Amino acid sequence: MFGKSKTAGNVANKHGSTTLISSETIITGDIHFSGAVHIEGRVKGNVSADQGLLTIAHNGSVEGDVRVQRVVVDGHVRGNVFAEEHLELASRAVITGNVFYSVIEMTKGSQVNGSLEHHPNGVPVGPQPLLERSDEEMPAGEVIEAADS
Repeated sequence: MFGKSKTAGNVANKHGSTTLISSETIITGDIHFSGAVHIEGRVKGNVSADQGLLTIAHNGSVEGDVRVQRVVVDGHVRGNVFAEEHLELASRAVITGNVFYSVIEMTKGSQVNGSLEHHPNGVPVGPQPLLERSDEEMPAGEVIEAADS
């Protein structure tokens, strides 16, 4: 799943380079990119791309909406996710927000605390509900336990 991904290589080669946000980094503000971004740290803001691949490592987190063509999540997202082409949720992925996708892969153990909505291009038409955000910070690498029903 997280080995040498053909998709990651193609996106990076097609659009230039890969940007790494290391585990000791906290970015406050929106990120807009093309190519590939690999997040091991923390982003407090929206992440978007015209064409690209976003990978959120198991210790990485995003507090904001994600709007990228191809998304791989093994960390935490607190916000809505819009994956226009492909969304991959690895075993440690936790998304607290709504997920809009065209194609999705979910590994056993991944969590979505919100709705899953299929759309042909991963983006719904019309306004989307926004996730209510709390002022409570979500530390990178924090494990969120699912409530037993």
